[in-house]
Amino acid sequence: MSWQSESVEETQAIAAELAGSLRGGECVALHGDLGAGKTQFVRGLVRGLGGPDRAVSSPTFLLLNVYPGGRLTVYHLDAYRVCGPADFEAIGFPELLEQSGVVVVEWAERVRESLPSGHIAVTIEPIGDHSRRIRIERHLGVPA
Repeated sequence: MSWQSESVEETQAIAAELAGSLRGGECVALHGDLGAGKTQFVRGLVRGLGGPDRAVSSPTFLLLNVYPGGRLTVYHLDAYRVCGPADFEAIGFPELLEQSGVVVVEWAERVRESLPSGHIAVTIEPIGDHSRRIRIERHLGVPA
């Protein structure tokens, strides 16, 4: 499915809509260049789950932010600074997938081999100063 967003608020609303379909145990793989709106998408996802969306920030330097308090806990990871799948697994990625929350991975292309085969891929592509094309694909049993 594909949407066009004209604002941060629309990007967050698209993510909140996705949140309504989540049941726990999902991995959401975010793809997009620096400044595309990946963290804003996570903010909308957390809001859609009833969590503390104001607390959402990029986990670039911490590698992992956890947002409890909503219908599902969100584990927000950033793969930008990891040196491959082994590093990513060393920070506990496989264990997070077993927590029945939602695991969101920014810069997911850097750890493609570690993503579960049934992940949800979200690609955010700037198409103007404020416009974004957002594509959401559910990968059903097919490795990324």
